[in-house]
Amino acid sequence: MNMQAEMNSMDVPKFVSGLDPEDIEGGPNESRVLLSGGTSQHQGFTIRHVELRLYRKRHDKRLGYYSLITALVETDRGSIELKYDEGFRGEDALNSTSRMLAEYVGLASLINRALIELQGYLP
Repeated sequence: MNMQAEMNSMDVPKFVSGLDPEDIEGGPNESRVLLSGGTSQHQGFTIRHVELRLYRKRHDKRLGYYSLITALVETDRGSIELKYDEGFRGEDALNSTSRMLAEYVGLASLINRALIELQGYLP
């Protein structure tokens, strides 16, 4: 498992899990905030921010862009960015993924998955 930690602007550790640091170097091409300014409590964490990020890796003339979609979950005890999806997902990959998460119980599942990962890195 690939894990990288750094401190973010809130002075809590930021972890990158299951991603090659080169894949997210330079920042995302697009992002969608799913939750911001939150004070929601889950598993002993205060969820402050949830965001999907799209990184376009390469372009195929027939299939379009190969995209990596990550989820960034910021809490009071740390932040984690992890892989959500990747592949040839079309031109509207980030919007369709955001809609799917909002329309179903996907956001709660995403937050739970991220918190389980984050708990593995925290003392």
